[in-house]
Amino acid sequence: MSTLWTPGGEVPVDDGRNRPASPPPRQASDGPDDPLAGLSDEERAQAEELAQQLAEAREQIAATPASVVVGNHAMGLYELGAIHLSQQPPSLEEARLAIDALGALVDGLDGRLGEHEATLKEALHQIRMAFVQVSRAAEGAGEAPAEAASGE
Repeated sequence: MSTLWTPGGEVPVDDGRNRPASPPPRQASDGPDDPLAGLSDEERAQAEELAQQLAEAREQIAATPASVVVGNHAMGLYELGAIHLSQQPPSLEEARLAIDALGALVDGLDGRLGEHEATLKEALHQIRMAFVQVSRAAEGAGEAPAEAASGE
């Protein structure tokens, strides 16, 4: 008989000659067979409904072209940059990070963003211009000058 190393320790491995007729009993540390064990009927129904919703969402995402999902995330970065630029006073460093991340996506995936690529490029251009304008206004108001977001 030999052993096999696992993260849980050494496990004996036999050649099949001394195999028991039934599998060994589960240990408490292995966890229950039913992950919903111990839940009330109402809690179980809620957990099953949430699992079904998650499965449906995963199917919907899998059926959506990646360019659409990436574009959606890119617009989230645009919105994040705009939010930081609109603060009083503006959060220029936070805005710059979001705008630079948007630029990394749009510029780095040039030609691969599908039918919305032109819109994403225009959004990037507009938010970069807004950054420059807000930075100059903040500088004129006596705040620390900020470098333009990458690409300007």
